[in-house]
Amino acid sequence: MGLRSFLDKQAPLFEKGGKLEALYPVYEAIDTFAYTPGEVAPGETHVRDAIDLKRMMIMVVVALTPAIFMAMYNTGYQAFNAMASMGLTELTGWRANLLTSLGFGFDSNNILACTLYGALFFGPIYIVTMAAGGTCEAIFSIIRKHEINEGFLVTGMLFPLTLPATIPLWQVAVGIIFGVVVGKEIFGGTGKNFLNPALTARAFLFFAYPAQISGNAVWVAAEGYSGATALSAAAEGGVNAIQFSWMDAFLGMVPGSMGETSALAALIGAAFLVMTGVGSWRIMISILISTVLLAGFFNLIPNATNPMFSVTPLWHIVIGGYAFGLVFMATDPVSASMTRGGQWFYGGLIGIMVVLVRVVNPAYPEGMMLAILFGNVFAPLIDYFVVKANMKRREARS
Repeated sequence: MGLRSFLDKQAPLFEKGGKLEALYPVYEAIDTFAYTPGEVAPGETHVRDAIDLKRMMIMVVVALTPAIFMAMYNTGYQAFNAMASMGLTELTGWRANLLTSLGFGFDSNNILACTLYGALFFGPIYIVTMAAGGTCEAIFSIIRKHEINEGFLVTGMLFPLTLPATIPLWQVAVGIIFGVVVGKEIFGGTGKNFLNPALTARAFLFFAYPAQISGNAVWVAAEGYSGATALSAAAEGGVNAIQFSWMDAFLGMVPGSMGETSALAALIGAAFLVMTGVGSWRIMISILISTVLLAGFFNLIPNATNPMFSVTPLWHIVIGGYAFGLVFMATDPVSASMTRGGQWFYGGLIGIMVVLVRVVNPAYPEGMMLAILFGNVFAPLIDYFVVKANMKRREARS
């Protein structure tokens, strides 16, 4: 009640005619984030639903919880394993000093130590993302005189999970600013953007600063150590060159971008999104089916010059950012296809494109990011033709 009373007392300053009227979107964002609006629409002219945009976005954040935990744990786990492989007894830097001051050692078998060390990498990246991206959201809301949309809560959580642990923080800020401004705000904000802002930000970083975010070899959070991803190993020597077991890749115990390594975490998130009706199971299933079919077809073709042809459909599903992108990126309700029939075509297009990029173009083994952005571009066109087809069927029946 104390916070509610405080916010109510400050309201006149931000409402029309108040001294801080221009900052009303900031006040409104804080108020609606903490409390459900007390006003309701009277009459029987409105469709009433138990979920709104804010709660939908919170559902996605809840679904991301397993991936966030694995991002922090696996970051520390890979760092401690790298330290042991180099014959080191300890790591350097302020993160390592803080960990030892808390009484933890560099033991990869200690789940809490791994998670805490990984959190010291994930935390700053998340804070910078929210600060830089949130500031852009606030500026555009103030200029346009509309409320700050909760959609950035999900973008701000997805973007850090797509990044390697050791990426410079200034690049994180540049990337999310590009994603928010170019990927969303210049088109009118949430609901009007046709590209996924988090993927747009990551794509910008990949092409602008490939040395820090290359999909071929992601730096492990241990100084002087570079861990090759399963995809890069497969691109160089085929499925037999992958140094990890299929189960390790499924669980996420492999090097890679922080939140994209665990197919299990993505699967748990998918179950939650489907049960709550937030994520489209049609998109997920169609991506999976088209990937399995095309990857299986390529796998049957002997090719001595391209090792990626030897990668089986089961391996495609668990390596790289495939599972994470399938569950959390491709199902974005704004940039994905919205018609039920269109979702099958949209998902099928993404599944085909990711295999084509990975297999036919082995120079760039990670294809999920580009495949989803490609699908985003065609989603409005797919919906257009599906709606036109539905109209023709109805006209024929009448």
